[in-house]
Amino acid sequence: MAVLDINEKILDVVANADIIFWPVAMDIKYKDVEAMPDKYIDVCFFNGAIRTEEQEHMAKLLRKKAKVLVAFGSCACDGCVISLANLWNKETIFERAYSETPSTKNPDLVTPKTSVKVKEGELKLPEFYDTVKTLAQTVDVDYFLSGCPPPVPLILQAFEAIFKNELPPKGSVLMPNKSICDECPREKKDKQLSEIKRIYEIEDDLKTCFWDQGVICMGPATRAGCGAQCPKVNIPCTGCDGPGPLVTDQGAAAVSALASIAVSPDVINQVVDPIGTFYKYSLARSILRRKVMK
Repeated sequence: MAVLDINEKILDVVANADIIFWPVAMDIKYKDVEAMPDKYIDVCFFNGAIRTEEQEHMAKLLRKKAKVLVAFGSCACDGCVISLANLWNKETIFERAYSETPSTKNPDLVTPKTSVKVKEGELKLPEFYDTVKTLAQTVDVDYFLSGCPPPVPLILQAFEAIFKNELPPKGSVLMPNKSICDECPREKKDKQLSEIKRIYEIEDDLKTCFWDQGVICMGPATRAGCGAQCPKVNIPCTGCDGPGPLVTDQGAAAVSALASIAVSPDVINQVVDPIGTFYKYSLARSILRRKVMK
């Protein structure tokens, strides 16, 4: 759906390309894709993380049918918010979703199965995996364009590069080679940090760096491309564009930034939700990847 954010520019896309598979906009079945010759699709934008057997099948199928595969959006590139589920296994998630939540009425404690018999026969359902994976952890990926959603100017640049046959070397990130801080107009004074505050605890002047006001901002560990939209409107960067250039682990980079200005180790202990703060969009792609379940 993020592609529709380019508004009337979608007409330029249609003028330059035949769209042959777009589940949210076209009525086309999986069997139609399976019938295509290999490498029939010139470029495929793949959106979404890999959590189920069906998603894994489509990732492998589209990799086979496409000459160029682009991981499109934070879910495909980094795992995004849904990869926070890697803190649990599927049994724990099912128990919470289908039994424990206050609004759930499930006296027989029915949970998702891979098959169920009905009077018409047996229905098959995709398996729900324990671990959320990124697209690149499942198949070979040619390019990456992260963001939740990807910034419109970058989507347009990607289309332009494709239409002009000017794509960079395989493995490139189709985003600026700098961090959010390089796009942010806020003034950084490099103050030492003695207390961590939540955004509602400060009176933001829209000019001073959030770090200097005691609020954690993921800008130093996050790749640019959105124009620092959130910091410009009183919201610290939460990291949806994924790890910045030369950053292997987005959360570790942010913790390192915090440690470099904290006056003592006790400051780091003030972070209310460390995983949700530092790995909100990138737990699946991180070095941690998931919690080990014993």
